[in-house]
Amino acid sequence: MTETHLFAAQALLPEGWARDVLFEFAADGTISAVHRDATEPQAQAAPRAAGPVIPGMPNLHSHAFQRAMAGLSERASPADDDFWTWRALMYAFVARLNPAQVEAIATQLYIEMLKAGYTGVGEFHYLHHQPDGVPYADPAEMSQAIMAAADAAGIGLTHLPVFYEAGDFGGAPPTHEGQRRFLNDPDRFLRLIEAARAAAGGDPQVRIGIAPHSLRAVTQGGLTHVLTGLENLDPTAPVHIHIAEQAKEVRDCIAWCGARPVEWLLDNVALDRRWCLVHATHMSEEETRRVAASGVVAGLCPTTEANLGDGVFPAPGFLAAGGRIGIGSDSHVSVSPIEELRWLEYGQRLTLQRRNVLAGGRGGVSVGARLYMAAVAGGAQALGRPIGRLAAGGRADLVVLDDTLPTLVGRCEDVLLDAVVFAGNVNPVRDVMVGARWVVREGYHPREEAALAAYRSVVAELSG
Repeated sequence: MTETHLFAAQALLPEGWARDVLFEFAADGTISAVHRDATEPQAQAAPRAAGPVIPGMPNLHSHAFQRAMAGLSERASPADDDFWTWRALMYAFVARLNPAQVEAIATQLYIEMLKAGYTGVGEFHYLHHQPDGVPYADPAEMSQAIMAAADAAGIGLTHLPVFYEAGDFGGAPPTHEGQRRFLNDPDRFLRLIEAARAAAGGDPQVRIGIAPHSLRAVTQGGLTHVLTGLENLDPTAPVHIHIAEQAKEVRDCIAWCGARPVEWLLDNVALDRRWCLVHATHMSEEETRRVAASGVVAGLCPTTEANLGDGVFPAPGFLAAGGRIGIGSDSHVSVSPIEELRWLEYGQRLTLQRRNVLAGGRGGVSVGARLYMAAVAGGAQALGRPIGRLAAGGRADLVVLDDTLPTLVGRCEDVLLDAVVFAGNVNPVRDVMVGARWVVREGYHPREEAALAAYRSVVAELSG
């Protein structure tokens, strides 16, 4: 059921915190009006939020199927353990998945996201074909499984089918059979995008973009062809790419073309606000300044980056240069926006050996508040949907915090967000609304038992 009104004693609006806020919602799930300092007669006519209201967090980078392999790769391999040994394990896992299993895994994951306070997700989806690499009769078969999972859970979706055409820099052919489920030439990939757009059917909760996997997985000609094709379909569609995640990737790119990955992208592609550079961990100072000036979003996934030993993003310089950030749970070793934000700051503290590194200047916005607001705004931009702002015209995606928790008692406004990010490990999310519909109430999602039962069956199948 779609709500029509909501009253909040305290709410975080684009211009800052406000008291006695009355939200009005349209039938299409958008916010039609926001009234500050609402009078008591107005408030009496609307349901009351049970705690402070903040914008829902966009999760800009997800590989949903990897939720089912979280915890399976924490053993030392015979060689030095790094991203590349983890990738080999991932290929073995992904070889077994079918569409029904992917849908069950994604449904369970998306419910977990909602309960944690994520209200939208960017699904960086590269599992397209059958295990032997032969396309399904419907090229969007796997994409439809993801869309069905998002619909069942009630989360907003930016679906990002991955363009993957090569095995390494310079168009080298794939050398690992695990990649055959990902591969498309440019024309077949664009047909997949058309099929995904048709499957979405104009649903306001679904946006279709694209994701060139990485510079090592596409050719310059193929990338140009796909970007041109996307311009004809939707010139405003989001474009995401993995880039400069590992030091080895940087070395290999220099060996291929004499330039660093981010440097090459800046010099050869017209980057703009549609783009999200996922990870961008290993950037020079010049690259950091240029990326910040381009208007793109840096998609940061601190828990996955830590799990894989990737490195630490140059956040102080990037934010100082006006850069935009968002967060994602990526491999889903953690499904918590709080942990992503906390480790974004803690990684800087450990590296620089000082506190409050990412606060908004001396005497300015505190760390938790700055990071939460930056990630909401950057995540909304990266997902290409009208979310992340509790204002007229935006989607009614919001989170109600439980301020009766010991960690939040007596906290308000920016100090409340600091406590959310840095105080304790109990989930402070009480209720979650997406598109003016309550999808979580008092920490409970109405489909969680059925989703968990289906997920358990899939894990048993994959473990057999």
